[in-house]
Amino acid sequence: MVKFQDIKGLTDKEVEASREKNGTNELPPREIESFFDKLKDNFEDPIIRILMVALGITIFLAFLGYTDWIEGFGIFVAVFLATFVATYSEYKNENSFRDLQEQASRIENTVFRNGKPIKVLASQIVAGDYVLLQAGDKVPADGKIVSGELMVVQASLSGEQDAVRKIPCTVNNYTTDKAEKEIFADPYLCFRDSVIDDGEAVLKVDSVGKKTEYGKLAEELADNETRDSPLQVKLNDLADGVARFGYTGATLIAISFLFKQIVIDNKYSLDAIKNYVSLSNWHVAFHDIVTCLILAIIVIVVAVPEGLPMMIAIVLALNMRKLLKANVLVRKLLGIEAAGSLNILFVDKTGTLTRGVFEPQMFISGNVKPYQKIDQVPEELANIIVFCLKESTSVVLGGDGALIGGNASDRALLSFVPKNALKLKSNTESVKEILFNSARKFSAVHLAVQKDKPRFLTSNEIVIIKGAPDLILPNCTSCYDEQGKQVPFKLDPLMQEMDQISQTGTRVIAVATAVAPLGDGLPEKLTLVGIIGIVDDIRQESKPAIEIAQKAGIQVVMITGDRKETAVSVASQIGLLKEGKAVLTSTQLQTLSDKQLQEMIPNIAVIARALPTDKSRLVKVCQDLNMVVGMTGDGVNDSSALLKADVGFAMGGGSEVAKEASDIVILDDNFKSITQAILYGRTIFKSIRKFIVFQSTVNAASLLIVFVGPFLGIDFPLTLIQLLWVNLVMDTFAAMAFGGEPALVKYMHENPIPRDERIISAHMWSSILINGVFIATLCILSLTFPFARSLFTRDGVPSEPVFLTAFFAFFIFLTAFNAFNVRTPNSINIFDHLFANQGFVMVITLIFIVQVIFTYVGGRLLRTVALTANEWGLVIGAASIIIPWDMIRKTIVLSLLPLSKPAHSNDRKKN
Repeated sequence: MVKFQDIKGLTDKEVEASREKNGTNELPPREIESFFDKLKDNFEDPIIRILMVALGITIFLAFLGYTDWIEGFGIFVAVFLATFVATYSEYKNENSFRDLQEQASRIENTVFRNGKPIKVLASQIVAGDYVLLQAGDKVPADGKIVSGELMVVQASLSGEQDAVRKIPCTVNNYTTDKAEKEIFADPYLCFRDSVIDDGEAVLKVDSVGKKTEYGKLAEELADNETRDSPLQVKLNDLADGVARFGYTGATLIAISFLFKQIVIDNKYSLDAIKNYVSLSNWHVAFHDIVTCLILAIIVIVVAVPEGLPMMIAIVLALNMRKLLKANVLVRKLLGIEAAGSLNILFVDKTGTLTRGVFEPQMFISGNVKPYQKIDQVPEELANIIVFCLKESTSVVLGGDGALIGGNASDRALLSFVPKNALKLKSNTESVKEILFNSARKFSAVHLAVQKDKPRFLTSNEIVIIKGAPDLILPNCTSCYDEQGKQVPFKLDPLMQEMDQISQTGTRVIAVATAVAPLGDGLPEKLTLVGIIGIVDDIRQESKPAIEIAQKAGIQVVMITGDRKETAVSVASQIGLLKEGKAVLTSTQLQTLSDKQLQEMIPNIAVIARALPTDKSRLVKVCQDLNMVVGMTGDGVNDSSALLKADVGFAMGGGSEVAKEASDIVILDDNFKSITQAILYGRTIFKSIRKFIVFQSTVNAASLLIVFVGPFLGIDFPLTLIQLLWVNLVMDTFAAMAFGGEPALVKYMHENPIPRDERIISAHMWSSILINGVFIATLCILSLTFPFARSLFTRDGVPSEPVFLTAFFAFFIFLTAFNAFNVRTPNSINIFDHLFANQGFVMVITLIFIVQVIFTYVGGRLLRTVALTANEWGLVIGAASIIIPWDMIRKTIVLSLLPLSKPAHSNDRKKN
């Protein structure tokens, strides 16, 4: 069997030759919906179809002379622009979202080239490359195992979830004639997109890119998943509810308009009503029916919030780059939205709260003698340490001297070995190996010594074990003394010393030997080499980040595989262990029933010696309490818990399978970045809510104006084209304005958003209904009071076209000014953090500018004429009254409906 250290790999010249001959490892890009396909789909929207029917009716009536051609043309332009803008925004933001994910999710593999191991992107791998595979990796190409052993899950190819054993192939130019369905059972071959469940091995690549089995099936395996996230489902349900209200309102308004025309305008006279419906007056009735139909269409157009899906896309796209700069990659919209609602977060210690860089600090012999460095250890014992650490690892020395492969603990242990010893060629061969994982908590290797047998060995074979002292020390019957001789071992003195060391936060690993052969479990009679203490420094950011999370009402629970003493030390330093908080071990956890555990959950701060199954159980128990649960993880064994959690946070340096199981990837493995994800989750949810309030207020005011207008003698206070213009301007511009809202630190001083909280809260309803009615009332009063009309004259005479133009601008500016109120839903200070969202200021300014320009150029299309500077001043000044009005509303509403108390780690509500 080929040894890792003996693999040289391809040269740069051979890599280029292979790429030219066999192609690249890139797969053909998946087909995505084109812009014009999206545009076509949007024109098939039921609402757009209704508008197109209205367009047809308008053109028909224009042909008969009942309406103006310009109105039909205006409807066509407005519908096309609204659809085009929505399509462009959706298409652009989807592409941006996908590109950002692809850039941040590029997979790297370790390959051997030019005689040393290096990291390359999976797309750069070529046929003939030797690739180092470890648990959690995805196989980047098809090939055969030449060294090591793997357990591989090939579900994406074979549909089978069970792991398949893969072993080295000793036959040169090995080929198989098995049928396609049977080829995946071949013990020597690995296939692209398979996941390494356990083990470590080197794969020699035979096929790349579209020549791989996965490449051949790429079209069938294309991800056609189009299911909406829960947030989108909620918003779609809201849109459906509002749409139903719109259809009902349209019907009622149509009926009330006909009742007015037929009954009220005829002063309830039966003879007049009969005359109205007589054939001699058919053209009058027909005109009113057409007007009634257009009114109904206007109501539907106004009521239906078509901008919601576009707004979600814009908000996510605008925040994606901010999140990426904060080292947070959002894989699923659900994840970032749910992150803002977290009640409890289970977080790994190693690499998240700590730096994840282990450094050896000391060695303690079986006779309880401590040594700070290897050169302080007596020569004979030092030789045993060097041999056991060097020959029991798959870590290899890179060209720059870096240690590559293996796990973090293995690399730390090997860094205890002198550099010159690492460069010496190995003289052993692996017979059998048991790799470390969090469930078994030890690794073992059975070695055959080929030559130059060390003096301490009594035969040419030996078993070396490394792992948790709690597991290994009870099986030790002897230990090596300073002269390298085996002497009786006493457990208690070493356990006492180890407990003291662990209390400083030092992680301890036991190293022992056993007589060959190696079975399937931990050997019973071991000889202890010693205990190595390694330190993983706590990140400076961890403690303040923990405090931020706790102030946000989130219970943080540290989960670690370390001993209880080590876990307690770290938890105390980062502020997790406060009065009344409990520390449990996996063993204690297993003695508790789910009901008992639920009662303890609010007080748990640390889980030590944790198993993967503990994580999944904790998620379920907390979800049964209706908590929103977050879980971090980086390994294969964490995948189940990451999938089950409401928000799974995978570490950027973790396994690919963990990343695929997650909702969010923390690229820098830092707890501080997790709090950033939570902050942005809350910010995005608030931005969506602000947009809903803004748009719903516009819709509510429009509906009231359209309903009341005919009873005031004005069939169309706002024309169909004007309302389409309102929807086009308000939907698109408002989405951009609120999508750029800043992530404010104060959001992390609030309680988590409850899982079952409605999108529209009581405070939001007060804003929508009160301001909607206020805007509509102002508009209706301006329509009915002669004084308002007298302010808009030409040649000293009130002008109806000028007044209706001013009325249209008045309505637009009222809603635009209301955007400032909506930005600060819980504060009367409309300038609060205003310039932190410069896009908002620019967009609202643009709305004013565009409205003024289109007033001059809209003409018959928008039913507008030019206004004077004084008239513009009157309109803008009158429209600004919505700001002090809302200040009064907020003051009263906040006194009647006070906001929830700020979250505090020590007094927030327990579930």
